[in-house]
Amino acid sequence: MARKIAATKSKAVEKEEKSKADQPEEMETKQTELSQEEIDVLSVEDVREQLVLIERSVNSREHRHTLRVIRVLPTTRKKLNLNMVSRMVKMFFNGRQPTDEASKSELFSCLEESMETEAGEPVKTSRQAKVPRIPETEIYVYLLVLIYLIDSKSHSLAMKLSNKIVTKLVNENRRSLDSLAAKCYFYYSRVYELIGKLEDVRSVLHARLRTAALVHDTDTQATLLNLLLRNYLHYNLYEQAEKLASKSTFPEMASNNEWARHLYYTGRVKAVQLEYSEARRTLVTALRKAPQSSAVGFKQTVTKLSIVVELLLGEIPERAQFKQNDMKKSLVPYFDLTQAVRTGDLSAFNVALEKHAEAFQRDRNYTLILRVRHNVIKAGVRRISSGYSRISLSDVAAKLQLDSAEDAEFIIAKAIRDGVIEAEMNHEEGYVQTKDVSDVYSTQEPQKAFHDRISFCLDIYKNSVMAMRFPPKAYHVDLESAEERREREQQDIEFAKEMADEDDDFP
Repeated sequence: MARKIAATKSKAVEKEEKSKADQPEEMETKQTELSQEEIDVLSVEDVREQLVLIERSVNSREHRHTLRVIRVLPTTRKKLNLNMVSRMVKMFFNGRQPTDEASKSELFSCLEESMETEAGEPVKTSRQAKVPRIPETEIYVYLLVLIYLIDSKSHSLAMKLSNKIVTKLVNENRRSLDSLAAKCYFYYSRVYELIGKLEDVRSVLHARLRTAALVHDTDTQATLLNLLLRNYLHYNLYEQAEKLASKSTFPEMASNNEWARHLYYTGRVKAVQLEYSEARRTLVTALRKAPQSSAVGFKQTVTKLSIVVELLLGEIPERAQFKQNDMKKSLVPYFDLTQAVRTGDLSAFNVALEKHAEAFQRDRNYTLILRVRHNVIKAGVRRISSGYSRISLSDVAAKLQLDSAEDAEFIIAKAIRDGVIEAEMNHEEGYVQTKDVSDVYSTQEPQKAFHDRISFCLDIYKNSVMAMRFPPKAYHVDLESAEERREREQQDIEFAKEMADEDDDFP
């Protein structure tokens, strides 16, 4: 009986604890269930705090506050809607300056809302909630409106607003606008790309790139270089893109995101121009510099091109690349292609090419994949040479599904010349005799592999040191002034005299 009573008491205590634990969760859910109107008000308040950070960055000449605002721009973008943007415009253009009404009507016209329906009571701002009014904050408000128009697919209105933003940037010409200007030029080019008039902005981007290079604006320079490379690649102008990349210097202090984009664009150019080894190096570096927890689409695009480049180099990508959770579905066509290349089966390669032709064309890798056919034949020749010490040319033609033994003879001769296989061919009797495989450790291949690894580690160390942020003018802290140096020298002289006197007094 005592045991039963104790068991019932323990159950009652557990129920009370569960009920107490569930109460705060219910309270939290009730508190988090806010209306859309309240969410928009909080979002506008967040934008006001971002404007304060931008003003602090301008006043203190600290670049990191503006970078902090830009870093949360994707989160702010998700909160943009018509009500929130309208409130934000009213909050900023609150009538305290003579140009506020004109700017407000200009933005509301872009939002396709008349002043009669939208111009209600202005948002009241207390002294604690003062809105900073400087050119940088105004550009940021215009940028948020532009992003909203792009997301709402109002491309014609977004094009007009982007032109006005670029005109404002050119007229202001302030160094504190560098980071915001880079974002504005990015969305300016993006609007024209969505409309289909990307070639119209090329001259403007070139002019702004010259200005950014002259004033050493690294953020804008890196963004504009990437935009121009994207512009050329969009129209398959690979020679112009290669000339631009070779004759311009990408700033080393650019952000990792811009570096990843630049490496991807240059890697695609090098792949088209048959520089496969350099293309693979740049693409692997682009994947390492890309964000690890986000930018899934970018990593998928780079991985697809990297797989094709590895196949063109005669190598087989690792199976682990195709098993990643974010890339399983998108890499299915490339997995079938890799399987065909690995086995050296030309018929399987043709089947995979026909089956996934639309996906390859959508990824803009179709022309590169057509070059892989020769590598499929190479893989088949390598497989035959490793399996047979001696084989006739007619059997090679049958295994590779070639038309005649003459085609097999030409292909094997080229494979021997390129170093794909170690073999000798007897033209008179029509057979191929493979040689013994030499020891790789007797060559310079291990030395090259260790050299590549060491140089890669040194590059990582150099980039990590460059990425460190030091306090401004910190090197002045440990330096002594002229008066302190004189006092120290005088003390040293007196100390030397005292030491000499002590030596003289020593018996």
